[in-house]
Amino acid sequence: HVIRSPRDLSCRVRTEWWLHVALLCVPLVAVYLHVPQPQLSRALHTWRATGRSFSFRGNSIFYKEAVGPVGSSDTVVLLHGFPTSSYDWHKIWEPLKQRFHRVIAPDFLGFGFSDKPRPHAYSIFEQASIVEALLSHLDLAEQKVNLLSHDYGDTVALELLYRSEQNRSGHLAINSLCLSNGGIFPETHYPRFLQKLLKDCGFISPLLTRLINFHLFSRGIGEVFGPYTQPTEAEHWDMWTSVRFNDGNLVLDSVLQYINQRLTHRDRWVGALTSTLTPREYIPHGQTSPTLVHRSTISILDEHISHYPQLEDPTGFMNAYLSFINSF
Repeated sequence: HVIRSPRDLSCRVRTEWWLHVALLCVPLVAVYLHVPQPQLSRALHTWRATGRSFSFRGNSIFYKEAVGPVGSSDTVVLLHGFPTSSYDWHKIWEPLKQRFHRVIAPDFLGFGFSDKPRPHAYSIFEQASIVEALLSHLDLAEQKVNLLSHDYGDTVALELLYRSEQNRSGHLAINSLCLSNGGIFPETHYPRFLQKLLKDCGFISPLLTRLINFHLFSRGIGEVFGPYTQPTEAEHWDMWTSVRFNDGNLVLDSVLQYINQRLTHRDRWVGALTSTLTPREYIPHGQTSPTLVHRSTISILDEHISHYPQLEDPTGFMNAYLSFINSF
């Protein structure tokens, strides 16, 4: 018969206590990591219901299209940023319809209401091919289009510009190009800490994508808006819902490889931008390149406007863009 000391008994009690805590935490963590997707708001539901989709290499690609005045023949293609969706353009959708005959806004693969396959090697090249395929699907492959892009969409636009300049098969005919806050010069772009973790932490990254929740997301998004132009609670939820749709949070680490791609293919994309004769506008926040300033129309908005100018100051953004688009 073994007689245990009070110290042994105390250690055993503590061990059993931690075991019970761990057993209780396991289902709680499991529930946390499988939080149901948020319900679509009425605005997001309407956006989705009034959109369409087409198939690209077995994946469904969502897009919005609107037809404006009969007297105009101009087409504008809107290329959204990371990590959101075509809904980023909803505040300027109606003004764009008044100026352009056709307004087209896809959700890139891995974003918004498009499919979000995993595992998948997401790339800027594939996203550019999706845009080309969409315009071909809409019988616009031979028509000149205006590209209006933001953030991630800027790099997609530069790949489309490169293909156009090189007269690649299936390329778009680009009438004008407007870029906004895309970090297109890798040497002057500094990814946020969480972005670095997600794109560079290997096998840990998939776990991190499951740990991102609304509060962490909204805090990060809020930091890239201006101090006086913060999203409302409902707007935060709309952005987060578009990310969570089809488990999009689980592909964030794969999509973020575009940051590394920009560095690898800098000469290709920056070279296309600095050598083209296509009319260009840049709506910047922060540092810009002297080369770009010298060869482009630069539109500076209010100093309090930050990374999402089309959402923070839709009127100022539209005025700047229309001034540019009507200048040639």
